[in-house]
Amino acid sequence: MSSKKLLFSTVGYTPLANDLISLSLASALFEKGEVERRQFADGENYLRILSPVRTRDAIIIGGTVSDEDTLELYDFACGLVASGVHRLWIVIPYFGYSTMERSVNPGEIVKAKTRARLLSSIPLPGSGAQVVMLDLHVDSVAHYFEGSMVPVHIQGKDILLDMIRSLSPDGDFVLASTDAGRAKQVEKLANILKVPASFVFKKRNDDGSTEVTAVSAGVRDKHVIIYDDMIRTGGSLINAAKAYKDAGAARISVVSTHGIFAGDAVERLQACGLIDVVMVTDSHSNARKKESAFVRVASIAPLLADFLSQ
Repeated sequence: MSSKKLLFSTVGYTPLANDLISLSLASALFEKGEVERRQFADGENYLRILSPVRTRDAIIIGGTVSDEDTLELYDFACGLVASGVHRLWIVIPYFGYSTMERSVNPGEIVKAKTRARLLSSIPLPGSGAQVVMLDLHVDSVAHYFEGSMVPVHIQGKDILLDMIRSLSPDGDFVLASTDAGRAKQVEKLANILKVPASFVFKKRNDDGSTEVTAVSAGVRDKHVIIYDDMIRTGGSLINAAKAYKDAGAARISVVSTHGIFAGDAVERLQACGLIDVVMVTDSHSNARKKESAFVRVASIAPLLADFLSQ
C-alpha cells in the first residue's frame, strides 16, 4: 500500500488542493487523485473516480459553500468509501451553516445540525473517517456530528497572527473586534501579540437594527486592525470601522479567516472609504476570486499539510 495519501477536491476547492500538491512535492506526502466530471443535459452532475483507491488513504477537500457544494462533497466521500479506501479525511475549510447552529423561533430548522447529520451518514471505511473543520463560527457545531464520524476542529491562529503582523510590522496597533461577541477571541490574540484590545458596544433597537454606543479602549491616532472570523456582507465591519474612525483611529485594516464576500460585499467595503486593506485566508472558494490590492489572501495549505501529514 502506498504511503502517499490520495488527494481529491470538489470543483470549488481545486486551487487549494493544487497548492497542497505543490507543497508536498518535496516530501511526497500527497498524490493527486484523478476524477472525471461532466454534466447531463438536465443539469445532473456526473462524477467518476478514476484513480485506484482500494486500500489507500484518501483526502477529500470541499467547503459547504452552498447546498450544491455540500452534496458534491457528500457524493464524492460516499464514492471513495464504496471504492474501498482504507481511511478517509473529509476536510471542510469553511463550514457554511454555522449561523443556524440553534433555533431561536419556533419551527426554525437548525441547518448546522441537519448538515452534520447528513455528513455523518457517509459510510465509514475500514480504518475510520475524520471530518476536519477550520475556525468554526460556533465551536458547538463539531458536536453535531454523530456515530463514528470523528469531528476535528483545527485553529487558524498561527496564520491569523502572521496576517496581522504583516499589516503592522512595527507592532504599533490596536487589535479590535466588531462587537463584544468576538471580544474574548480578540483578547487572546492581542495578548499573544502584546498589543491593546478593543471592541464596540452595541444596542439593538426595536426595529431590529443595531447602533454602536461606545468603544471599549482608546484608539485615537492608532492603527486599528479589526478581526472577525467571517466576512459575509461586510455590514458589521463597516459599522465597526465607522465607530473606530469616530473614536479617532488613524488607519483601519481588517483580518478575517473566512472571506465569504456575498454579493457586492467587497465593493461596499472598499467604497465606505474607512478600510485600507482586507486580509483573509483561502478557506472559502470566493477569496481567490476577489483577490486584489484591496483584498489580500493567505493560503491555509501549509496548515492543512501539517495536520494531514500526521
